[in-house]
Amino acid sequence: MEENIKKIMHVMRRAPHGSIYTYEGLEMILIMAAYEQDLSVAFIGDGVYALKKGQETEGISMKGFAKTFMALDGYDVEKLYVDRTSLDERGLTEEDLLVDVEVLDSAEIGRRMNEQDVVIHH
Repeated sequence: MEENIKKIMHVMRRAPHGSIYTYEGLEMILIMAAYEQDLSVAFIGDGVYALKKGQETEGISMKGFAKTFMALDGYDVEKLYVDRTSLDERGLTEEDLLVDVEVLDSAEIGRRMNEQDVVIHH
């Protein structure tokens, strides 16, 4: 059975609101987690905003889904990586995020991407 397990990284690059990419990506991650794949998620660029605490979505008439990222741990999706430069450029720190992450430099995220069987960009 182990030979059927794939290493799959989801890369969140877009802001969480204004498009469906982040929301649909999160749903895809949850579905794939049910199939017990080796999943990881990297947040790069505006994708880091998906994890920001205190998101208010009432003004844009969208239901907030950021807290759903907190459920990933329950699905054994524990490899969450955030690009250090992306955080810095947006004035965010690890303490601004909803979930525990590993903050890595871009080169290390790139190395981890290269270790995957599949990389899916959202």
